[in-house]
Amino acid sequence: MTMLKEGRPTTPVAVVDAHMAPATATGNRALMLEEALIFEIGSTETTGVDFAPAPKVASRLGGLARKAIGLPGLSEQETVRHYTRLSRQNYAIDLGLFPLGSCTMKHNPRLNEKVARMPGFADLHPLAPQSTVQGALAVIHELAAWLVTLTGMHSVAMSPKAGAHGELCGLLAIRAALEARGDARSVVLVPESAHGTNPATAAFCGYQVEDIPATPEGRVDLAALTARLGPDVAAVMITNPNTCGLFERDLKTISDAVHAVGAFVYCDGANFNAIVGRVRPGDLGVDAMHINLHKTFSTPHGGGGPGSGPVVLSAALAPYAPLPFVEKQGDQFVLIEEESAQDHHGGTFGRMVAFHGQMGMFTRALAYIMSHGADGLRQVAEDAVLNANYILRSLDDVLDAPFGASGPCMHEALFSDKGLAEGFTTLDIAKGLIDEGFHPMTMYFPLVVHGAMLIEPTETESKAALDQFILALRSLAERAKAGDELLKGAPYHAPRRRLDETLAARKPVLTWEAPVQAQAAE
Repeated sequence: MTMLKEGRPTTPVAVVDAHMAPATATGNRALMLEEALIFEIGSTETTGVDFAPAPKVASRLGGLARKAIGLPGLSEQETVRHYTRLSRQNYAIDLGLFPLGSCTMKHNPRLNEKVARMPGFADLHPLAPQSTVQGALAVIHELAAWLVTLTGMHSVAMSPKAGAHGELCGLLAIRAALEARGDARSVVLVPESAHGTNPATAAFCGYQVEDIPATPEGRVDLAALTARLGPDVAAVMITNPNTCGLFERDLKTISDAVHAVGAFVYCDGANFNAIVGRVRPGDLGVDAMHINLHKTFSTPHGGGGPGSGPVVLSAALAPYAPLPFVEKQGDQFVLIEEESAQDHHGGTFGRMVAFHGQMGMFTRALAYIMSHGADGLRQVAEDAVLNANYILRSLDDVLDAPFGASGPCMHEALFSDKGLAEGFTTLDIAKGLIDEGFHPMTMYFPLVVHGAMLIEPTETESKAALDQFILALRSLAERAKAGDELLKGAPYHAPRRRLDETLAARKPVLTWEAPVQAQAAE
């Protein structure tokens, strides 16, 4: 978005009605404050605090000395108020439902945050002697045991920092296993219904990526996949449940076929929230799968901290897992950081990160798992699927559900723009949702559905919250189908009007420039 005073997004013009209020002198509308840029509040010629004159000493930085960056000087009160006012314009999971599909934006229990902030965990240093961090190592070890149990896999690499990082870990383990047996393979197969990061990760690892089409019902085309399998295929990367919101019911058959040609199965576990406690990927023949702790097990995206993407591995890939890993030796937990420290781990492909992973995410995830228990985690999946199907069946009479006849959806409901009046798009509905007080759903993804609207309510939303969202989306769909021109101008009640999406993406202006008259005065 533009940040120039002359061209930045303007305040929306209210829809004219009989009770239009007069404009205010400040631009503020009650508690909807018109916030100036930080450069317009302060001046680069002033400072917000007073410093004693610094002694003049010779600089040892040479050409590395930082140049002045032209930030304005604000007092502490001005700074706090500025960023507090800006924060009030943010949407958050604590304000309302986040319907982003495939992102699992759910309530983050405060208990987990309390645990993560306990001094014994929050104040740890990664270079602390192992004898002084036995509790932290125990947490990593216990969480790893839970993940292995829930997935039915052999072992788990805990260090990957996020989902795509986990994908990289899994493919590097696959490549190491193939190299260990002297098997050079160059192709990774990725179905159309997989996550977009899957082909990017495979390409990053040096593999040639080939697409596998989806069937009309939104699942992997089994015949096309098996026909393409051969001695050049290193792996198949499959997302299950997939991005169309459907469970890949042929996964065991796919795994058997892939293993028969000497290849491996990588499962994108970003949607594990829909099957946790219900399905064990290991039973379906999966060799590697990352688990987004920040999706399934607390602290969803945007929830206040970094992600974490541990990778569970089959027995065939376990010897090639990255360092470090935690082992229990007698009464002590030991962090294995060198290949020489563990003979049976000599096939490791190396190390992915400097230290041991995201400790704050480990504590949150373990707190989440232990507070739910095995039966509670099963209910998480069941309630998430129930909520998604409730949205799907409550709206499929006004919005096209391309895979509505493919059986129950899993974690998310998927709609298209088919049936909207000419000239109306998914974007119009999304902008209308802002006026209704909701963050827009995921738009135009997956690419296999034209004008896609992907909605994942998760298990943490109540029926009352879902009903309110359904009411809003139904109203917008009916307006788009009826050709309500006002919808093309939405949002009307947001702090800023609708941007030109193309120009905002391709020609963003992200720097502030002083007005010409001010420069002349200087």
